[in-house]
Amino acid sequence: MQHRIVVLGAGYTGAVAAGRLARRLHRDDVAITLVNPESDFVERVRLHQLAAGQDLRPRPFSEMFAGTGVALELAKVTAVDVDRKTVTVTAVSGPEQEELEYDTLVYALGSGWNDGGVPGVAAHAHEVASRPGALRLRHRLAALDAGRPVVVVGGGLTGLEAATEIAETRPDLDVALAAHGALGDWLSDKGRAHLRKVVDELGITVHEHAAVTAVEADGVTTADGRTVPAEVTVWTTGFAVHPIARATTLEVTDRGQIVVDSTMRSVSHPDVYAVGDAAMAIGPNDKPLRMSCASGVPMAWQAADAIAARLAGTKVPHVSIRYFQQCVSLGRKEGLVQFVTADDRAVDRALTGRVASLYKELICKGAAWGVANPTAGMPSRRRRVVRQETPSRARAEVSA
Repeated sequence: MQHRIVVLGAGYTGAVAAGRLARRLHRDDVAITLVNPESDFVERVRLHQLAAGQDLRPRPFSEMFAGTGVALELAKVTAVDVDRKTVTVTAVSGPEQEELEYDTLVYALGSGWNDGGVPGVAAHAHEVASRPGALRLRHRLAALDAGRPVVVVGGGLTGLEAATEIAETRPDLDVALAAHGALGDWLSDKGRAHLRKVVDELGITVHEHAAVTAVEADGVTTADGRTVPAEVTVWTTGFAVHPIARATTLEVTDRGQIVVDSTMRSVSHPDVYAVGDAAMAIGPNDKPLRMSCASGVPMAWQAADAIAARLAGTKVPHVSIRYFQQCVSLGRKEGLVQFVTADDRAVDRALTGRVASLYKELICKGAAWGVANPTAGMPSRRRRVVRQETPSRARAEVSA
């Protein structure tokens, strides 16, 4: 019998984990199923470009996983029963439901936008955390006449990239950014100065210390009573994890993230691994890893290698996950690379300008290449699985 590995979600982390497992384990020993509602890989780190009107290269999974043995299940996950080791999915082509059984589960359902419970966000704001959301914003921006106001709420990496991309692509619009604190307050002095220079050159109005408390069809209201006009509001204040894990018996945090150990293994259910935004993993100095591609991909490597080692009965590798830089695109011509400590605190060094833009582009292309070529650069020798009879299969054989 093959060991059944089911991977939920084919974003950066799920796709990387599936491809790495296919390379690590002998195909005769494992059946790897990747569940995802879309047939193409979504470059989430480029969705602000898509929203601004740029076209992204299609990356079909059928090509990416050709010859790897990974089976793609085009479906939406509707339930996970970690006690019965089953996943319920609904096919994208119809209402039919299917139950998938697994021996090992890799949970990589990621996150979506978070409205923060702020009144009016769900009804009036746009998001760039998903491809459908980015496409809706793209169509809305394309319909705007010159001079119309656009407000991006959120001064983090996503908000900065969205605001600068829109302002560069549509210089005829009146683009504003509402930040909860000071602009780029987590950056080094050099990083903050460059960020300020770029937003000024792009004509972006910055509202600092402006926590938005309500969103209307024609603008936003801040905690100190300011009203900022907006024909389009883009909400980028953070991410909320997929809600399914919270509905299981898995140990999760208050945010719904699955609590994992250093190998990305659930602390409550050892046959479940969680990676990316769906997992609460601890990094250097006992700080939780932040929701990001920079965290998620190394988490996927660690999980895949740990699963392969445990199935093969070999030593489980432990690789410390740390940070090196935060890369921010500020339109297509400008960028900022803020170098950081292992636990993600800014240091004095930073790259700016065109060099930083090219650096960020290489990072994005490298991440996409790593997903599109999941088995490249790894030893071709696959490990054999040490046969272990699972209780569920033993019961099935008895009943048969």
